[in-house]
Amino acid sequence: MKLNVGFIKSVLNVYDEMSENGINIVYLGEFHHQITKMFTSMAEEDMDRKDEEKSIIRKVYAVMVETLQNMAKHSDEITDKYNIGKGLFMIGKKDGTYYIITSNKVTNEKKMDLEKAVEQVNGATKEELKEMYRRQITEGTLSEKGGAGLGLIEIARKTRNKLVYQFLPFDADTQFFLLKVEINAKKIAE
Repeated sequence: MKLNVGFIKSVLNVYDEMSENGINIVYLGEFHHQITKMFTSMAEEDMDRKDEEKSIIRKVYAVMVETLQNMAKHSDEITDKYNIGKGLFMIGKKDGTYYIITSNKVTNEKKMDLEKAVEQVNGATKEELKEMYRRQITEGTLSEKGGAGLGLIEIARKTRNKLVYQFLPFDADTQFFLLKVEINAKKIAE
């Protein structure tokens, strides 16, 4: 790779954009247990240094774990024989709100089911989310990748926000699934 002027300008543009939006951790690559542990630890230490309330730290930590596990288990871009998913992860804070943004590839076949699941979670009330969670715990089955379908429900319950998402076409068979989760410190403290 050459460090030419065009590349350096691109890096500076990305740096400025991330800084302007409060993003302080960005990662592109494999998502496995050690990566999840490293990012949650880094974010937790950063929030501790900034004297964030323990209840906020717990919520951000829980949402990070769920989003990172979802990427590890459900990305359709598998990097090796261990079926480890690959994707993009970002976290930051701006104006009292933490943002966790993830992106991973999913096949076109899985897009409809994933979109249906997100819309179902987004359309549910607090009580309906609680019931969905209880029902999934008692009646749910594990997916072929080991998931019980609780991640999106748990994220919505913890954040008390709608899940912001988008699908972007990648190629004829694959979509990029972008998920943005917001954790408003003031809203959680209430």
